[in-house]
Amino acid sequence: MASFQITGGKTLKGEIIPQGAKNEALQILCAVLLTPEKITVNNIPNIRDVNKLIELLASMGVKVNRTSPSTCTFKAENVDLEYLKTNEFKEKAAALRGSIMIVGPLLARFGIGYIPQPGGDKIGRRRLDTHFVGFQNLGATFTFNARESFYEVKGKNLKGAYMLLDEASVTGTANIVMAAVLTPGKTTIFNAACEPYLQQLCKMLNRMGAKINGIGSNLLTIEGVDSLGGTEHTILPDMIEVGSFMGLAAMTRSPITIKNVSYDDLGIIPNSFRRLGVKFNRVGDDIVVAQQDSYEIETFIDGSIMTIADAPWPGLTPDLLSILLVVATQAKGAVLIHQKMFESRLFFVDKLIDMGAQIILCDPHRATVIGHNHQIKLRATSMVSPDIRAGVALLIAALSAEGTSVIHNIEQIDRGYQNIEERLNALGAKIVRRD
Repeated sequence: MASFQITGGKTLKGEIIPQGAKNEALQILCAVLLTPEKITVNNIPNIRDVNKLIELLASMGVKVNRTSPSTCTFKAENVDLEYLKTNEFKEKAAALRGSIMIVGPLLARFGIGYIPQPGGDKIGRRRLDTHFVGFQNLGATFTFNARESFYEVKGKNLKGAYMLLDEASVTGTANIVMAAVLTPGKTTIFNAACEPYLQQLCKMLNRMGAKINGIGSNLLTIEGVDSLGGTEHTILPDMIEVGSFMGLAAMTRSPITIKNVSYDDLGIIPNSFRRLGVKFNRVGDDIVVAQQDSYEIETFIDGSIMTIADAPWPGLTPDLLSILLVVATQAKGAVLIHQKMFESRLFFVDKLIDMGAQIILCDPHRATVIGHNHQIKLRATSMVSPDIRAGVALLIAALSAEGTSVIHNIEQIDRGYQNIEERLNALGAKIVRRD
């Protein structure tokens, strides 16, 4: 188990470029299974979860050619369906959450799909009902082997259908869309997710020959086509990295410029940091975070405590609540952080409390943070990263703390952040990786 040794209390300075978006990459890479023709994908992040998915696709028979560190070509001309029944496939697919999205393309193109219970972060229940109910609406049959935790869907005669999703699941919507684009007839998906990354997937599929309307809304209509062709696609910058770097600048009181952020695709993320008092300017497509000795949390109009909560897009992505919570620990004022989607995601706050943060964990979904206004620095400590986002939140806390902290299980951070210690050290941080 690898660790980071972090010397905190240093002021950072400089420019940083966000990596390609992890959550978009996982969708886009699964979509290559929809066609036997070549697909080129640019701005692929070099992170563990994405690399594992690329390895899985190669094991399935997809021809993968890495033409540069961030560009790959894929050709799913000869997919080995028998491989999906092997123990090796079960082991590889179970190791990452994004593997669930291979099922929709396999079902659409080959009439059958298999997947083991996917792994990923331990942040609470992450049910898959939306995915499989959607496939059933298209006419697929679904079986689950509880003893082996293995899912199977079959459907040789799928047909377009109307469906109302029980939740606006991003991966669920992506999976169903990929199944529907090759399904005869008209499919209507209401309460669909509409995140920028889902929009990117739909635009890519349309370039391949799909007929998807309503992109960017929660009502998608899809006219099934007989086949899809190849295309080239460039992945957006990772909005979670952009938010993470904004939080890092505020916590370490550092002037940092975040380059090429695709600002118009960030939604309310910048304003969520502004509500905590973080000052920044948009310069072209860059975010320039000012050096601030203090930042003050807004209140509601009647003076009551500010609440920041996650919600389906265009609401605030839940992946940034851990970062916003950490930023609030050194703000002036108080805020209630309400994590609605996952009941275990706020449990990492006990590490912050050990560091001296004033946080009341009200219940598994809500935490009240009383900021120190940088009057009391956090204390260095030793801790374990429980998931990707909490891991980076703890890293930001450690960089602002006095003394030397150690974060164990940084493999979790590696799953979502590319060469994070090298990139932050280039800004003046002092992070040492210990294997």
